[in-house]
Amino acid sequence: MGRLDKFLSKNYPELTRTYIQKLIENGSVTVNGRAARAALQLKLKDLIEITIPPPEPVVVLPEDIPFEIVYEDRDVIVINKPAGLTVHPAPGHASHTLVNALIKRFPDLEGFGGSMRPGIVHRLDKDTSGLMVIVRNEMARQNLINQFKSRSVKKCYMVLVKGKLEPSKGAIDAPIGRDPSDRKRMAVVSKGRNARTDYRVLKYIDGYTLVEANIQTGRTHQIRVHFKAIGYPVVGDAVYGVKSSLIKRQFLHACYLEFTLPSGNLLRAFTCELPDDLKQALKTLGWT
Repeated sequence: MGRLDKFLSKNYPELTRTYIQKLIENGSVTVNGRAARAALQLKLKDLIEITIPPPEPVVVLPEDIPFEIVYEDRDVIVINKPAGLTVHPAPGHASHTLVNALIKRFPDLEGFGGSMRPGIVHRLDKDTSGLMVIVRNEMARQNLINQFKSRSVKKCYMVLVKGKLEPSKGAIDAPIGRDPSDRKRMAVVSKGRNARTDYRVLKYIDGYTLVEANIQTGRTHQIRVHFKAIGYPVVGDAVYGVKSSLIKRQFLHACYLEFTLPSGNLLRAFTCELPDDLKQALKTLGWT
């Protein structure tokens, strides 16, 4: 069965390790009716009880964090999110997120759509850079949510994977769900939610492949999980891919975003070039 803290971490992926440690230290976790230590070795049929205290109120404060604005009107803001920036706050992590930066630049967003996710209708992973759309009012929020649900929003990513990806054009159509062996990760699993990634090769570079990937669905970690599943992991991805001396984060950039503007019903497409760290990785490989 293993240690208590490791057992809880594996079976309750929504709880961080730090939070689990605090619960144990505060006596909020009992085994067979007694407060337990983190290192307690569990046995079969042990009764574990967890008491989750009421959440503490989270105050999200404005922060002066730089990001590029690609487009804005009265309904939406299109931004180029830098890598290394989490999109929204969470319990125990209320600072240095995109939301903190947004309410600094756009105070009218504060409190709209939820105090921790004002204006957020989709996300990028912390270490993924690129285009996101932020909504500024309830009409725009419902409009964009409906566009995402109907899959009329087009999202395209630039990805560098390890190996020579063949065929040069194709689709990865495989369901994604929680990894049964590690609940904090995602994986291709038979009972997962349907997920499809279309791709085309842009260039083969010395044992690597630069790929354009279009996601037809928006599952958690979809591109990273899909390319790992077919044997071509994303370069720099410490979780699903391969660590690399080329780059300190995953080579994944949202370079194209297309949707209909909520007011005026006008279809618009936005692009943004690769950031400097990804350009340097390609340059190191000899691509100019």
